[in-house]
Amino acid sequence: MAADMNLWPIGNCQVSALIDSRGTFVWGCVPRVDGDPAFCSLLGGAEEPETGFWSIELENVQTITQSYIRNTPILVTRHEDATGNAIEVTDFAPRFVREGRTYRPTSFARIVRPVSGSPRIRIRLRVATDWGAPANNTHGSNHIRYLMTHQTLRLSTDAPVGHITGENWFRLERPLHLFLGPDESFTGVLSEAVTAMLARTTDEWRHWVRGLATPLEWQDVVIRAAITLKLCQHEETGAIVAALTTSIPEHEGSERNWDYRYCWIRDAYYTVQALNRLGALDVLEGYLEYLRNIVDAAKGGHIQPLYGVGGEATLVERIETTLPGYRGMGPVRVGNQAYEQIQHDAYGQIVLSDVQAFFDERLFRMSGPEDFASLELVGERAWEMYDKPDAGLWELRTKAHVHTYSAAMCWAACDRLGNAADALGLEDRRVFWCERATIMRKRIEDASWREDTQRISATFGGDDLDASLIQLLDLRFLAPDDPRFQSTLAAVEHGLRRGSYMLRYATEDDFGLPHTAFNVCTFWLIEALHVTGRSADARALFDEMVARRTPAGLLSEDIDPTTGELWGNYPQTYSLVGLINCAVLLSKPWSAVR
Repeated sequence: MAADMNLWPIGNCQVSALIDSRGTFVWGCVPRVDGDPAFCSLLGGAEEPETGFWSIELENVQTITQSYIRNTPILVTRHEDATGNAIEVTDFAPRFVREGRTYRPTSFARIVRPVSGSPRIRIRLRVATDWGAPANNTHGSNHIRYLMTHQTLRLSTDAPVGHITGENWFRLERPLHLFLGPDESFTGVLSEAVTAMLARTTDEWRHWVRGLATPLEWQDVVIRAAITLKLCQHEETGAIVAALTTSIPEHEGSERNWDYRYCWIRDAYYTVQALNRLGALDVLEGYLEYLRNIVDAAKGGHIQPLYGVGGEATLVERIETTLPGYRGMGPVRVGNQAYEQIQHDAYGQIVLSDVQAFFDERLFRMSGPEDFASLELVGERAWEMYDKPDAGLWELRTKAHVHTYSAAMCWAACDRLGNAADALGLEDRRVFWCERATIMRKRIEDASWREDTQRISATFGGDDLDASLIQLLDLRFLAPDDPRFQSTLAAVEHGLRRGSYMLRYATEDDFGLPHTAFNVCTFWLIEALHVTGRSADARALFDEMVARRTPAGLLSEDIDPTTGELWGNYPQTYSLVGLINCAVLLSKPWSAVR
């Protein structure tokens, strides 16, 4: 694993930041996850970037250790030198309930305190704007203002302002507090307020984790993945982004650099599915609000595969030339052309995300007949488009086929609408949607099955291998003991497995042959191995994936099958979903220790 991927996310469901192994902010966008990066040195391509970072350094440092405060995304970084001088830096984004509302400002807080000896430190805060340009600043006696093009950030601090603007080394003799947020005067005593924010933010996250129904085994894995999935939700709207970053390539020199700071209907479905298994219903409820607005806006027509976190439909893709990219491997892309694509699986993921609300009495707002009528419009689109070509879940830019995964997701939309109708006592609608699902199933089975190779193809009429075929099991389209599934699983594993890892596919796409394995596909394989009776193999493979996590306990999108090096945007929701789902599936029950 490259040191570059040793990144620790902090956040509050409004803003987030990635902190590297030196305790430096290297990535963070404002005023929300898809905004302009005030911290962009992750994509700066240089060991010592000129701007877009926030460091707190100990002079002559020898060792740096990092850990989260238990059950929180609050990071503590300890710096020590060879003579016994040491400091600790605590980094967090405030988040807690205040006056009946969740306080989650566009702000980051840092507390640096001396631990031993007579440490000397340097604080360097270089805010960027417009994707890599240095932001100008002004300052007063206790603050510094950073003039970004579309907003101004203010650092309020009890540290000597001149030492920060001059980037001087100075003796740290008492705890110092730094609060970077909106351009507003800080009210109250800074040290007391930031300390109180830390305590309340700690309590808020610990109470959220306390409500999770975690499995007995791999609890630390599941808790860290769940916290980070929650950080990927823009709580104001309920949108869930695919990752916190843009343009980290799938492998060296691949140019497969994409902006993942948007809400894919597919990725969000998998996220809420995993968190539902842990009982984290707040994420589901927020996302359902977002989804209902998307469905309303579509008015029964086309639904895009992804939208902005505010529900924006247009996400024009461009290349920012001011940043050289991760390890200098550009391009840096902003926006994502996939919003223009046709991906029919979205209809299934909308219905599957929604259907729980017709059954789950724990929810504040259960779905009713009006919601069902709205979802029926989505079902009609699924019925119309299920056997039509699309770009598929891997978002091929120059090829279109009728993809079995997309067709099966459309089938699932109609099948689950039948379940929802049954819950509402709408017998005529139950019969209607179940009959459609039956017709669709027959068509999909006939068009995807290859008698000559005795397996299901990833495309109608083709003979393609694709890891998404494993998902026919999770969709309940095929049962684990169905000979068609077993022969397809054997073919997929044989054709796409590289050591311990699974490729998405092994054929050329728009950018040539893929070189890295896709982490979620490996987790899909683990699930399939377990339910088809190979539980020992599944556990061994899962333990290996757990061992591949970063020091922060997370995964990116891709992994090099040969070196084990992580690649792709980070932290990636798909991969974290896989950690949760497999841990829940494979764990011993709690009754085993009672």
